[in-house]
Amino acid sequence: MLYFIASDIHGSAKWCRAMLRAFEESGASRLVLLGDILYHGPRNDLPDEYAPKTVIELLSPYKDRILAVRGNCEAEVDQMVLPFPVMADYAAVMQGDHLVYLTHGHKFSPDNPPPLSVGDVMLSGHTHVPMDEIRDGIRFVNPGSVSIPKGGSDHACLIMTDTDFIPVSLEEGGA
Repeated sequence: MLYFIASDIHGSAKWCRAMLRAFEESGASRLVLLGDILYHGPRNDLPDEYAPKTVIELLSPYKDRILAVRGNCEAEVDQMVLPFPVMADYAAVMQGDHLVYLTHGHKFSPDNPPPLSVGDVMLSGHTHVPMDEIRDGIRFVNPGSVSIPKGGSDHACLIMTDTDFIPVSLEEGGA
């Protein structure tokens, strides 16, 4: 099964549209959102086309294909307006024989991981910087940010296959 992984939309209608186009083109079965869907947060500038109500409208038709976890910018009011669950601190899926722990990254991070076994993966967003690194036998993967990339990175997502993670640039002409 292919999973399309995205994080940190932060209410940007422009980049949500680009993400959904890439999701449709990917052929993935599920769209995994790693938090910070609607609100931009007090530490971030407003993203391009900041329009949380439009993001709700854009994501709602995909409600039966979305698996989302709570970011540090989600609140109960977000759950009231979104037709899919967004308040879980984590979720887990399998990639072959290995657990993939899905979380936003503000509680658990590569520097403070949850209990995982060698070969498992922690998939998180929050930093807005892509990452793919193995520490003590655990793989830490971050897709970067859909709307507010940092560290010179592209607006980006990932595709999770049965064996790997493939970066997806949302920039015009991106891979």
